[in-house]
Amino acid sequence: MKTHSFLAFDLGATSGRAVLLSVSDNAMQMEEIHRFPNAMIHVQGKYYWNIYTLFEEIKQGLRICARKGIIPDSMGIDTWGVDYGCVASDGVLLGLPRAYRDSFTEKTPKALFNRIKARELYAKTGIQTMHFNTIFQLFQSRQDHYSLLMDAEKILFIPDLLAYLLTGKQVCEYTIASTSQLLDAVERRFASECFDAIDLPLSLTCEMVMPGTTIGLLSEDIAKDTGIGRIPVMAVAGHDTASAVAAVPTADECFAYLSSGTWSLMGIETEAPILTEEAYRQNFTNEGGVDGTVRFLKNITGMWLLEQCRKEWSEKGRNYTYSEIVRMAERRSDFITLFCPDDPSLSNPESMSEAIAMLCSKTGQVVPQSDEEFVSCIFHSLANRYGEVLEMLERLSPFPIKRLHIIGGGAKNALLNQLTANRIGLPVVAGPSEATAIGNCMVQAQAAGIVKDRWEYRRLISRFSTLQVFEP
Repeated sequence: MKTHSFLAFDLGATSGRAVLLSVSDNAMQMEEIHRFPNAMIHVQGKYYWNIYTLFEEIKQGLRICARKGIIPDSMGIDTWGVDYGCVASDGVLLGLPRAYRDSFTEKTPKALFNRIKARELYAKTGIQTMHFNTIFQLFQSRQDHYSLLMDAEKILFIPDLLAYLLTGKQVCEYTIASTSQLLDAVERRFASECFDAIDLPLSLTCEMVMPGTTIGLLSEDIAKDTGIGRIPVMAVAGHDTASAVAAVPTADECFAYLSSGTWSLMGIETEAPILTEEAYRQNFTNEGGVDGTVRFLKNITGMWLLEQCRKEWSEKGRNYTYSEIVRMAERRSDFITLFCPDDPSLSNPESMSEAIAMLCSKTGQVVPQSDEEFVSCIFHSLANRYGEVLEMLERLSPFPIKRLHIIGGGAKNALLNQLTANRIGLPVVAGPSEATAIGNCMVQAQAAGIVKDRWEYRRLISRFSTLQVFEP
């Protein structure tokens, strides 16, 4: 087999990168081409994503490839879920996409549930209730007569919006759409009942496509501007967690995964949605995966807690590298005050450390004082929450769970991985840390006919990845 190369743009809530994956018979190599920051911008009391900056950074990644003489077989984009942009009837992008951490939807679920019952909505969509889900953003924007939505001909989720800016083609990729709480979980299409409930037309949506579909070629302008030519832009698993789960290096179904980053997503991979009463009561979600699978999972607030604390400390002149953070936690691993990482007060507080301290105080525990104690408190609390959620999964899973695969940036946190193994009483397999970018590229490789399904590229990933096992 000749060497094929695929380009992944993996955009998270705090940073983005362009990663090139080269695949041949005897090698799989990754190279980070470009890395750049991503941040919400706060304008007149509202939080937005600067989509134009992300667009320019993607073009910069393409330019870097061209300067290196690299012409990938294709490219794909994955991002966080739920957020969307509005496009007018003449194709013009209307303003900036609203960011999910904006508090404007905090009270919206209660209002919407007066129109469609929460249990009825779950039975239809299989999606857990989180106030920032797309359905609540759209409903509140409709109630507020938000001009961008009122003037929109179409809405596009973030990876689809960026692909539109690159190709001029409008599509709606299945895995990213599945985060919206607007899809029929069984039929895998937009549910008219959901749009009726929020007083918006179903015509706002675009054609649904599955991972591995070619969206189009880079436009002539982009090809000329970047020097890379008119390469294909693929609809990969556009939701970053879907891409990450696609890269879990496993040989069978008897696993749970933890995609560890700003958010921690813990779940299992199933062939059909789980819509039971307990799944509803425990607020689990059924999102789309590759090869027609379902990602049955729960969202857990993850490294957002640490990232916000680090930001506070940095503003006070105390800057720590990630390895220093881990050593800090190790030095105070005896500090085991616990709080719930999913408490609503931690969503986007002015001071994360103060919010954590208040939670610890409310439960009558020792309140962390030093930076080391805060880090240890965060790590122990995350490990404890992982254990709680895994216990729920074991009750709901149609198969026995024999191990937990930790993928994403958190796979490099040996201390947290060991704490997690101790808490759950199962082996933890850590890696690959770049699972999202790898999964993005593997969907492109499948579309190119290099691998036939997720099991084949998982075997390839296992063969060429360095994995670490933590026994309880």
